[in-house]
Amino acid sequence: MSHEPAAPRADEPSKSAVGQDFWGELRGSTQARIGLGRTGDALPTTDVLALRAAHAAARDAVHLPLDVATFTEQIAAVGLGTPVTVASRAADRAEYLRRPDLGRLPDDLTAVTETGADIGIVLADGLSPLALAEHAPGLLAALSTELGDSYTLAPPVIATQARVALGDHIAAAMGVRTVLVLIGERPGLSVADSLGIYLTHLPRPGRADAERNCVSNIHPPDGLTYTDAARVVAGLVAGARALGRSGVDLKDTSRADSLADAETSVVEPAPGFVS
Repeated sequence: MSHEPAAPRADEPSKSAVGQDFWGELRGSTQARIGLGRTGDALPTTDVLALRAAHAAARDAVHLPLDVATFTEQIAAVGLGTPVTVASRAADRAEYLRRPDLGRLPDDLTAVTETGADIGIVLADGLSPLALAEHAPGLLAALSTELGDSYTLAPPVIATQARVALGDHIAAAMGVRTVLVLIGERPGLSVADSLGIYLTHLPRPGRADAERNCVSNIHPPDGLTYTDAARVVAGLVAGARALGRSGVDLKDTSRADSLADAETSVVEPAPGFVS
């Protein structure tokens, strides 16, 4: 008696086709590399080449220097004043990557003037100068729109070879109550141009990471949009001022109103709505 498996019917999809359909749907909701398949015991050649290209893009994002002159013009065009540029104590990119501690300390802050504004904004190259160049002008404009009517904003400061904590020193020199550090995030193999915002209320040198709040993954169109990021920041600024501090005790409530509205629309449908 033969035990050979029955041949699939012509109208039945193969297991391979079913798997591709499954992974294809999931790929539409993530930038992660999932369901890459295989050729023998290795990845398909196209996926190997794509992985190498992504790795090269991530390396380029880390090492590509910020064009400070062009960037300064773009930031000045936002209308918050002419930005000044400061540097950390890291002499170059190689030292910056080897010595994170030097990236947290200022080399010279004489160009920074005291303003006494409510909010100071530091534009830091971080681990992806590419992200800062690509997204900071648009994000800064969104922050200006969201925050400008309620708070005074100091002229922005551009910081090179910078880590997040460098913003504390700059903020202390500006005399601001809250500092926002817009910084290029560490590139990955899916995204090389992601920008983050670190908020510190009552900043001063020595603040710990637990005393900050972070809004990350800002890189439209695939990540958080400038408008949404600015809205979250506005909620955090208001919360920090009410609480008297930022950090682990401060939570994002920017979506509370929209969730409440959604619940109201379910409980009390608008006239003519059939549930």
